[in-house]
Amino acid sequence: MMLKRSSHHIFFILLLACIASPGLSRAADPLPSWNEGDTKQAIVSFVTKTTGEGSPDFVPAGQRIATFDNDGTLWAEKPIYFQLLYAIDKVKQMAPQHPEWKQKEPFASIIKGDTKKALEGGEPALMQLIAATHTGMTGEEFQDSVKQWLATARHPETNKPYTEMIYQPMLELLNYLRANGYKTFIVSGGGIDFLRAFAESTYGIPPEQVVGSSLKAKYEERDGKPVIVKLPEVNLIDDKAGKPVGIYQHIGRRPVFAAGNSDGDYEMLQWATAGEGPHFGLLVHHTDGKRAWAYDRKSHVGQLNKALDAAPKAGWTVVDMKDDWKVIFPWGNR
Repeated sequence: MMLKRSSHHIFFILLLACIASPGLSRAADPLPSWNEGDTKQAIVSFVTKTTGEGSPDFVPAGQRIATFDNDGTLWAEKPIYFQLLYAIDKVKQMAPQHPEWKQKEPFASIIKGDTKKALEGGEPALMQLIAATHTGMTGEEFQDSVKQWLATARHPETNKPYTEMIYQPMLELLNYLRANGYKTFIVSGGGIDFLRAFAESTYGIPPEQVVGSSLKAKYEERDGKPVIVKLPEVNLIDDKAGKPVGIYQHIGRRPVFAAGNSDGDYEMLQWATAGEGPHFGLLVHHTDGKRAWAYDRKSHVGQLNKALDAAPKAGWTVVDMKDDWKVIFPWGNR
């Protein structure tokens, strides 16, 4: 009799525990930082139908390729691209060894703290900065330099490390896709070696799944050791029409899921969603000027114009940051 009462008592306790625990009473929300609505539902519906055995839209695990832009899609890109801020800081650090830079643009303006004037030189000025700060060293030396910078540099407005300027909802999306058999890639206009220095620790994306703009390189021996040296010659600009080319050369499969935030991602989304079978195109629209930065058609960084106009007809899902995201960054909002 005592045993029977004890069994009933234990059963009652377990029942209460199940009711009190949301994890046991219902499946945990894989996208907790996304507000309920059409955008979140579209993502969940797509993942469900492409991963469910027996679904007419089922995609075999080996073909579940998801590509993500980085700047403005996975992390912030204001006031200017973070890789450019790295180059600017490196110029200032290297300036004592280059006294000639005081009379040579764009270096002279950077040394004086006038970044705006330095960038008035356009693409030629930018290439000079890249050549001075990204080449002549081994791949390992460059990545070590980037890691050291990321460990100490801070965002000029939030005072947060750049690797904390990442979008929490997009981190959840990456994890959600991977949990459902998708292989996630970065496909960015940013430098491939710059991205590889932090992509795995920040996003869980290993170096071999990073596609980006690249410089040519060569093999040589230094101090009796074989090394790869970065050269001041462009190999691939992985932006706009270069993105599908980069995907073709590095991945070898057309993405099923592609995400970006600017006109620089237009061709990637266009190519990804033109393939046979199910596909998903996603655009992050920066509409939140209070918790982050609001910009689109007229922005000098991350301009979103052509792709925004094309989205409805193409069937791409547009994320409204203000309405669709509960929180912007892992630590909160700007």
